[in-house]
Amino acid sequence: MSRPVSRVLTLLELLQSGGVRTVAELADRLGVGERTVRRYVDHLVDLDIPVESVRGRYGGYRLAPGHRMPPLMLTDDEALAVLLGLVAGRRTGITAAAGTAGETAAAKVRRVLPERLRHRLDAVLDSLTFTTAPAGTAAPEAAVLLPVADAVRHHRPLAIRYTGGRGGGGERTVYPYGLVAHAGRWYVTGRDLSAGAERTFRLDRIGTARVLPGTFAPPPGPGPAERVLTTLATAPHRHEVTVRVRGTAEEVRARLPGSVAVVTPADEGDGEGGAWCRVEIRAERLDWVPGVLASLDRPFVVERPDELRGLVAELAGRLMDAARHAPPPRD
Repeated sequence: MSRPVSRVLTLLELLQSGGVRTVAELADRLGVGERTVRRYVDHLVDLDIPVESVRGRYGGYRLAPGHRMPPLMLTDDEALAVLLGLVAGRRTGITAAAGTAGETAAAKVRRVLPERLRHRLDAVLDSLTFTTAPAGTAAPEAAVLLPVADAVRHHRPLAIRYTGGRGGGGERTVYPYGLVAHAGRWYVTGRDLSAGAERTFRLDRIGTARVLPGTFAPPPGPGPAERVLTTLATAPHRHEVTVRVRGTAEEVRARLPGSVAVVTPADEGDGEGGAWCRVEIRAERLDWVPGVLASLDRPFVVERPDELRGLVAELAGRLMDAARHAPPPRD
């Protein structure tokens, strides 16, 4: 590659890093005069790359949004970061791209990479395995995600057409507080003006989303992520479990996911200066709850339901039996 062409590409890479670059700065980085920098900029403009001139004391050049994405100049580390991000995003369900958009984006990045770098990155991707199964994803459509995000950022009301879990649906007007990605799904939490209460909506169940005129002030209190986790933990289920656990709320929360249990400080102590907290769990089945309580490794008292006490006693008996059994003799 000739030196002028190499410097033009270096100029493009510098502009892609963002912000306004002064002519003097660019000349110093490229090792050329300021007149040559202006000529290189003209070359980029001739290639339909949207470089714009900024006047004033702190003026210079910057890369402006254009009608198409300009050629990307990625270092080895940047290319690896992009491809691994796409792979990990699909694996964990965080990628907000329906259909094959993630795969086609990765293919486009790979196609424009130098052959040497492409082979090295393919070696990483081909040899990479995960310790967890792929997340069951429900990616939102871009036509839904983008207006919802815009409404959240600018505190604007949002009109959505929503289909609930039982099939019922209709138009809702929402004050959206925040977007949350959790366990392969995307949620928006906010105040449902139609119901006059706070609600959490799954984005994959939103058919259409439209930003409305006006603004609102988000209320103080828990952040969007905490609101979503609390909603998931308190969703209606067959059993409502309440247990008092010895320890501070912070200590117990560190062992129980926020989407499983709501943990709050209890008013009473144990007379010895020890703190207690109250744990509330909603569950369709109780058979897994005794194991979770045992894993806390802390004293606890079951307040409800009575059936849970029997299941805890059964688990304790099975553990005692297992502890008494000697290992079989070796051959």
